[in-house]
Amino acid sequence: MKKYPVEIFKAYDIRGVVETHLTKDVVEEIGKVLGSMALESGVKGLVVGYDGRLTSPILAKSLTKGILSTGCDVFDIGEVTTPMVYFANFELKTYSGVMITGSHNPPEYNGLKMVINEETLSSKKIQTIRERMEKQLYRSAEIGNYTQTDITELYLDKIVKSVKLSRQVKFVVDAGNGVAGKFAPKLYRRMGAKVLGIFCDVDGNFPNHHPDPSKLENLKDLMKAVEVTESEFGLAFDGDGDRLGVVTKDGSVVYPDRQMMLFAASILDKNPKAKILYDVKSTRLLRGWIKDHGGEPIMCQTGHSLVKAKIKETGALLAGEMSGHLFFNDKWYGCDDGVYAGARLIEILSQVEDPTALLNALPNSISTPEINIAVNEGEQHKIIEKLLKSAKFKNALEVITIDGLRVEYPDGFGLVRASNTTPVLVLRFEADTKDGLTRIQDEFKRILKPYVDTLF
Repeated sequence: MKKYPVEIFKAYDIRGVVETHLTKDVVEEIGKVLGSMALESGVKGLVVGYDGRLTSPILAKSLTKGILSTGCDVFDIGEVTTPMVYFANFELKTYSGVMITGSHNPPEYNGLKMVINEETLSSKKIQTIRERMEKQLYRSAEIGNYTQTDITELYLDKIVKSVKLSRQVKFVVDAGNGVAGKFAPKLYRRMGAKVLGIFCDVDGNFPNHHPDPSKLENLKDLMKAVEVTESEFGLAFDGDGDRLGVVTKDGSVVYPDRQMMLFAASILDKNPKAKILYDVKSTRLLRGWIKDHGGEPIMCQTGHSLVKAKIKETGALLAGEMSGHLFFNDKWYGCDDGVYAGARLIEILSQVEDPTALLNALPNSISTPEINIAVNEGEQHKIIEKLLKSAKFKNALEVITIDGLRVEYPDGFGLVRASNTTPVLVLRFEADTKDGLTRIQDEFKRILKPYVDTLF
């Protein structure tokens, strides 16, 4: 039985260092299994796209070769954002596709995000791929049909027809040399906006800064560009275009959970009582905001594939993660699309004369960014299991255990959960005051001290 590196088979995708763990041969084998799984589920063709990383076109060829060998067809849509693969799945009626992307990982990484029959593969299904590869459980047949398809104009036109600006807005787009730079400025200009693009040339070396808008250091160039030009705000994207970052004219960062407030209010205005999902890392202020605007708030697990599954289960019209994944299910396809989310935000901001004032007026608390505590491989899940059994918290209103431990207090919350992608514990804290934030953090330091050497 052949063996493959276990560490590349993550909870939400397959990802690793190219030519070390993720080789062309490994990706071809993955293609054989995915083609087989697609055919077994009644799917006759898979959409294949790839991002702007230097290794992505090569890996896409290997993947395509593997898929075709099973008799499954391939629709090659070329260099696109991950959400454009999801879009093509619906428009080409395959409801299935694979994106070659390393997302926001360093340049030497790459990976695969996979959907079969509208199910985003995660956890057990991804481990099933590895098991089938090891046992060589895949089909062999006459080569499937290969078709090159450009869906760019279809994608852009569909958004332009559904999102309308009330006035011309001026803003900066920073794509971090990721693939979103190929599409976002073009889309927003077509919508009627005035756009200044920085680092929008696709370059898999990422020579200016890393394409990860969740990290403050990656937003510095965008903040400066907004400050020194006539721009009203700035938008930033990650490497494969499925996450959105937002900065104001005065240099504030509007994190995704607060972006959600604007989107929720807009959607609930037209869809009263709609369900709105938000992940365990999001501000507790979202719950009250959604209720006040006539919606039903639902907290869910972190992870784009898990959020999509929850959208299908609940019929929620909007969902969001603190990491920047935003899912629209009212006029869109319920998938995370940073470029589309940007279009929806521009539409809302075009309705006011001062976007910064609107954004800064959103409810806010004192909070920490995501805090990571490194542990040994696999240890993060064991620690959470122990804490679930033994941890006691003073003056807690509620302990939510859908994804780690989120402890609600009268004046804030604390969270500790196990990362599903790297060997770390993920923490986040929020409170009404600095003293409250310190008190909650001290509580978590107390319960974590027996298990980790280095605290935050």
